[in-house]
Amino acid sequence: MSQSVWDATSLPVFSSLKVENIEADLTQLLEGNQKAIDECVKDNTHPTWQSLVLPLDQLHDDLSNFWSPISHLNSVKNTPELRQAYNACLPKLTQFYTDLGQNKDLYQAYKRLAESDAAKELTQAQSEALKQTIRDFELSGVALEGEAKKRYGEISQRLSELSSQFGENVLDATQAWSKLITDESELSGLPESALAQAKQMAEAKEKDGWLFTLDFPSYIPVMSYADNAPLREEMYRAFATRASDQGGDIKFDNAPLIDEILALRHEMAQILGFDNYAELSVATKMADSGQQVIDFLEDLAKKSKSSAEQDLAQLKAFAKGENGVEELNAWDMMYYGEKLRQHQYSISQEVLRPYFPINKVLSGLFHVAQTLFGVDIREEKEFDSYNKDLQLFTISKAGEDIARFYLDPYAREAKRGGAWMDACRTRRRLSDNRLQLPIAYLVCNFTPPIGDKPALLTHDEVTTLFHEFGHGLHHMLTQVDVSSVSGINGVVWDAVELPSQFMENWCYEPEALAHIAGHYETGEPLPQDLLDKMLAAKNFQSGMQMVRQLEFSLFDFRLHMEYQKGISVQSVIDDVRSKVAVTTPPEFNRFQNGFSHIFAGGYAAGYYSYKWAEVLSADAFSKFEEDGIFNQDTGARFRDTILANGGSRPAAELFAEFRGREPSTDALLRHSGIAA
Repeated sequence: MSQSVWDATSLPVFSSLKVENIEADLTQLLEGNQKAIDECVKDNTHPTWQSLVLPLDQLHDDLSNFWSPISHLNSVKNTPELRQAYNACLPKLTQFYTDLGQNKDLYQAYKRLAESDAAKELTQAQSEALKQTIRDFELSGVALEGEAKKRYGEISQRLSELSSQFGENVLDATQAWSKLITDESELSGLPESALAQAKQMAEAKEKDGWLFTLDFPSYIPVMSYADNAPLREEMYRAFATRASDQGGDIKFDNAPLIDEILALRHEMAQILGFDNYAELSVATKMADSGQQVIDFLEDLAKKSKSSAEQDLAQLKAFAKGENGVEELNAWDMMYYGEKLRQHQYSISQEVLRPYFPINKVLSGLFHVAQTLFGVDIREEKEFDSYNKDLQLFTISKAGEDIARFYLDPYAREAKRGGAWMDACRTRRRLSDNRLQLPIAYLVCNFTPPIGDKPALLTHDEVTTLFHEFGHGLHHMLTQVDVSSVSGINGVVWDAVELPSQFMENWCYEPEALAHIAGHYETGEPLPQDLLDKMLAAKNFQSGMQMVRQLEFSLFDFRLHMEYQKGISVQSVIDDVRSKVAVTTPPEFNRFQNGFSHIFAGGYAAGYYSYKWAEVLSADAFSKFEEDGIFNQDTGARFRDTILANGGSRPAAELFAEFRGREPSTDALLRHSGIAA
């Protein structure tokens, strides 16, 4: 067995990061990389994998290992100094990658390798990597000349700046708003955990009372439980108008950025020969065409809308009958939804919270991974950290270490909202035949520990943890040694959510919950009556939740597919809602201005991927329903097909190999409680 690269140097050193040196260090690294690329291409008339691909992989890896901790800290520990350095580096990185994608000599070298006799000796992963690299050159405008080439570079630069600015505006607008309440009578209905957190936040700011923010752990409890309707309305307005001209500070308004982003994406797509950005997006996905995506989403909407209408009618009848409410406002939906859930099932996220202390949940998560995939997970105590709550874990298989991951679990100031997994290191075979092992970042924004209690998670937060860990497993359990198709790399975007959504299923299985749940004080398992109620409530308002996600997906895809100069973003989302949604938000709502997935993330004309992959994940899980949810043979098969192969083989081929057939929507509709 070849030696693995696994020592202190394989982990990023956050504490020694000197912000003032970042730009200069990056400049030096990029200049060195460019020289090395030029040298590699020169005289490489008969390229081989060893002479062309491995040296370039090393350059990519060096750059990734330098930039990864900087990018990560910019998301989780944002400071004015780091932000300034980060933004100063973006144009340099964008220019480097634009030049790389348009390097004709390099492109021709890859083409010569693909057409050579040496290509016949390549492994499946190497062949797929070569094919994807050539495709990516062509989608990066390698054939462009003159003005078109220059303009493509300008667009790439500007889109990079706009994407970063969009995310910063959302973060700044979120953090600019807070609400201090000093009269506890205004907080009736709020659970003890929410009050304790708000009190702790106020104390941290040296204030008396209860402090609320627009971060999810603070926002969601108010919208779900606060009897104070004016407070709910105030927080809803603040949240729904973040980064807009309807919000608190006009300087954070993302509307002009959205218009410019859409125009530039459309122009870029047309320069590359596509009708619109949606078609450019689909060129690297499972879907065959933009129309296939639209048909897929509209078909799901057609099958789901009557269920959503029934959900809404039930909610309205309950609010009127039980509470005398004639009209449900947007800030009433979660509140009365939670009351209806408790009325029907006598269950709430807060009732469940004491049974999900984070350490118990983690040990249950690790038990599921160990049973299904044959891995062990241990915590590391000594490592370089940037926050007291950061944890580091090592994954081993058959006694051999194979991966590591960081877990950054709690919401805090200067940390981007949401939850995500990102690559820290990628598994790859080095030129000296040693193996670099993968490392992942897992980031969440859970409610932090309060007082002397451990962090107690809602069941929704438990599901989020399993979701992000699924992404992590995809990255860490790969057996591919070629970096560009290792782990999540090279996986088509509409299949990348398959492992993450797949893992969520164990959060609802009694056999798994026996390991995941246990009262934080007594260790008592989740009582049978609570378990029964939780499972009965699993599909509560699932029709409304389904059409809400379809609304976001159709809005994103149509916006990019139907783009024309002067398009009204608001009119597109209004039209989608008129066809798909069962509730219409107030006129002041500017959801799109905070839609970071598509304007600051990687989901542009790709948000539909969540639903596309959910079909795959539900169908994959149905195999475990048939065989047993802890069936180790089925678990090993999922590991060895879906997880191990990364992007080295087409996703549709891997799914069919695991499931024995093409995917079907039946399992998703059944799991969602929506009749097919």
